[in-house]
Amino acid sequence: MASILLPDRHGSLTTLTLSAPARLNTRSTPPTSRAVYAAAHVVADPLRASAENAADQIDWDTTLQLRRDLWSLGLGVAESMDTAQRGMGLDWAAAKELAVRTLTDARAVDGKVVVGIATDQLKTDTPSLGEIRDAYLEQVEAIESVGGEVVLMASRHLAHAATGPDDYLAVYDAVLSAATRPVVLHWLGSVFDPALDGYWGSADPGAAMDTVLAIITTHHERVRGIKVSLLDPALEIALRNRMPDGVRVFTGDDYNYVGLIAGDGTHTSDALLGAFAALGPFASAAFARLDDGDEQGFRNILGPTETLSRLLFTAPTQYYKVGVAWLAYLNGKQEHFRMIGGFETGRSLPHLAELVRAADAIGLFTDPDLTAARAAAYFAVHGIR
Repeated sequence: MASILLPDRHGSLTTLTLSAPARLNTRSTPPTSRAVYAAAHVVADPLRASAENAADQIDWDTTLQLRRDLWSLGLGVAESMDTAQRGMGLDWAAAKELAVRTLTDARAVDGKVVVGIATDQLKTDTPSLGEIRDAYLEQVEAIESVGGEVVLMASRHLAHAATGPDDYLAVYDAVLSAATRPVVLHWLGSVFDPALDGYWGSADPGAAMDTVLAIITTHHERVRGIKVSLLDPALEIALRNRMPDGVRVFTGDDYNYVGLIAGDGTHTSDALLGAFAALGPFASAAFARLDDGDEQGFRNILGPTETLSRLLFTAPTQYYKVGVAWLAYLNGKQEHFRMIGGFETGRSLPHLAELVRAADAIGLFTDPDLTAARAAAYFAVHGIR
């Protein structure tokens, strides 16, 4: 079997002999037991990718092929969200073009898509609440007009401008009243984005929950669900227990998704996860078991993946998409390891090596010889021989 020389955090080098790939029985049809979306990443054009944040840094063909691969596994695609470097190299103009291209491709294969919308077209750091409302409305209209359904992403502008819960209630009331399709709300914790600390108008999670539930209850018919990315399973369960009938909770907890999706016998979470961009075949095979009523089989397949996911999402959490792109490169899904905005520099070489070890432990690599060659070459060019 193929072997790789890998560095650790102390500067020592150890040899890893790669394992055989996991044997997984995937399905091409969407799961019936849960609604499942993978937040997909964006592949850069290696000739243009740089810290300049130019608008032409995307390799469109490879980026869209990643989405087709997810649909072929029965998974939906959550587009233009954090995993796609939204606000970290991907601006609104590029996010809109990405969404339109993905929605067009999805129609050919009946693929499921939801699209993140935000307020990132605003040019000032201190917009008024009215400007924030109008920015949301512009993006909702842009995506709905081409047949898309939206995830109303948390807004850094609103987190900065709002003085309390009433401001959130007013902005969300206006946006949801204008939406023509059911919307997924988004509660993104400060662990993912420190600028969102105190979202919904309070640093107290209980008070914040009251506000978001008031929004959902008022607009019950327009809210499909809420994506919860707090890395706090107890808080997600508490919200889930209070949710009005028919409104879904989509877990975005990349540390604890297995138990949250499996549920507690009364309530369950659906899934909208960045981790599934890296773990697509495992998710497909696991949900096939869950669809067949085999919860233990679901846990047996997906449970071991949480170790890798927690490593991907280790602090500073916003750099998790570096690991997603790294694993895609090592698995032959893209031909290089560069990211728009030079984002790949957000993780160290020892961290990348740890990802190789954790991914190998679950049999993620489908062609160990290719993986070994690519990893060895990458580390060698950085002086690891």
